[in-house]
Amino acid sequence: MPQLGKINPAFFKKVIYPRLGVKDVSVLVKPQSGVDFGVVVLGRQVMALSCDPFYIARELGIEKAAWFAVHILASDVAVSGIRPRYLAVDLNLPLGMAEEELVLMWKVVHSECKKLGIAVVTGHTARYAGCNYPFVGGATMFGVGSRKKLIIPRSRVGDAIIVSKGPAIETTGLMVAYFPGFLKEKYGESVLIAAQAVYYQMSTVKDAMITASVGGVTAMHDATEGGVFGGLYEMARHSNVGMRIYQDDIILPGAVEKTCACFGIDPYISISEGTLLVTVRQKKAEGVVAALKNEGIPASIAGEVVPEKEGLFILIKGRRKRLEYPKVDPFWIKFEEYLNKK
Repeated sequence: MPQLGKINPAFFKKVIYPRLGVKDVSVLVKPQSGVDFGVVVLGRQVMALSCDPFYIARELGIEKAAWFAVHILASDVAVSGIRPRYLAVDLNLPLGMAEEELVLMWKVVHSECKKLGIAVVTGHTARYAGCNYPFVGGATMFGVGSRKKLIIPRSRVGDAIIVSKGPAIETTGLMVAYFPGFLKEKYGESVLIAAQAVYYQMSTVKDAMITASVGGVTAMHDATEGGVFGGLYEMARHSNVGMRIYQDDIILPGAVEKTCACFGIDPYISISEGTLLVTVRQKKAEGVVAALKNEGIPASIAGEVVPEKEGLFILIKGRRKRLEYPKVDPFWIKFEEYLNKK
């Protein structure tokens, strides 16, 4: 197990995957490393669902934190091709949370759910000793839709790899929200403002719905812990394929590059909620990129899926490097380091 962050695929395969309770034929997609959601068959329709901690980082401000909490959950369902529709939320609130904070948080949750077309259907709300920020509970997001719209992730040899927005979107959004002074001191006010604007890019709901509408998509994945390279590694291992990834073709926004340089973080293996990783049939790849750009979302074709025997490689300025799963996401290490410097 890692000291911090999400468990690695090997641990998941050894400990979690063999112990999934009773087998049920209605479970179409069960827990798998590299897959953000599960799927249950409901007659002619399917239900895609995903769960996560309900993450409220008080330092961000309650409104921004609540926006992020909803979009983390919704993004993991959206990558199934099924629009998020229902939310169940368990709030285990810290004793230090004031009533006005809870009221404001819930107003934002309600507002964002309305914008996304999501209904809150059940939950639990209480204050308990031993609970603390930022993990103030957990939640499950559900989507129900036609089986024809469901994208069961299975990357295929010959697919193009598409990356939206670029790496380290979440890393940038959170580091500058918590530690703005360090970035301002090194690069100035204008870079800080640009980096702060990245925060509201930390969602793949819009990216995924646009991408799915084009067609030809074989897999979508939200690049969370482990970043772009960790996410692509998970996709490849899940589908038993190789990948050839062109790092120089992955969009790297200037504000992201400077933020990562400031804090000493490798952007390509750092947490990146908001970055959508896609494999798609080659004939549809340009159409996906164009559709995203038409909606103001930068994206690029950054590689191709190859036979598994050809391996997983990153090409950087003509040099070839083997792709390995990040042992620890550097965001967590640097986040803790800079918390101690504040």
